[in-house]
Amino acid sequence: MTNEEIIEKIRTTLAEEFEIDIELIQPDAPLMETLELDSLDLVDMVVLVEKNFGFNVTGQDFAGIKTFQDFYDLVISRVES
Repeated sequence: MTNEEIIEKIRTTLAEEFEIDIELIQPDAPLMETLELDSLDLVDMVVLVEKNFGFNVTGQDFAGIKTFQDFYDLVISRVES
């Protein structure tokens, strides 16, 4: 899976799960605010990542995540390793 395919899968999945316009999911957009996430939504997001990409995510992994690009980078690095 290429990086572009990973990013597109993330965008599509998040847009569907959190019922927002996919065009709002831009690399420099703030992740938490754009998706209007609370702590329970973060749990949903962790489950989505685990289900779609096959690796475990912890709260520590999300510590530095501010933008969608940060999130893409996390997923891509884990998929590649």
